[in-house]
Amino acid sequence: MIIDHIGIVVPDLEEGIRQWTNLFGYAVKSEPVMNSIQKVYVVFLSKSDSLTVKLIAPATEDSAIKNFAVRGGGLHHLCFLCDELETNIQILRQKGARLITPPQPGEAFNSHPIAFLLTPGNLNIELIDTQEKKGWTPKTGI
Repeated sequence: MIIDHIGIVVPDLEEGIRQWTNLFGYAVKSEPVMNSIQKVYVVFLSKSDSLTVKLIAPATEDSAIKNFAVRGGGLHHLCFLCDELETNIQILRQKGARLITPPQPGEAFNSHPIAFLLTPGNLNIELIDTQEKKGWTPKTGI
């Protein structure tokens, strides 16, 4: 497994994009996507020789991240790219991670499955087994 991106919750997607482009020199690399299952908007940003950043903003009042966003947001998760999603979920669970969102279609990943787990150290992680990001050419190599 390798880190694919870091997920950052922002109260407003457009303002988050402005901050990340102005403060840190990142560029928008995908179209904004509405994830209807998680009730969030996401967009991917990148910068040469740096990790990809996924900004996440609540799409509805009952979004699971709404309260976090209202408090200003911040680091939400690390996303790991792996070869076999189900296999890696089982390995992480055997090592003490707790499955918090079972595999479901990730709309920002062209409906490839995603899953979320909480590690014993309270790190929220997302697992994916694709480099596809909606509206963006994937990075090369795993």
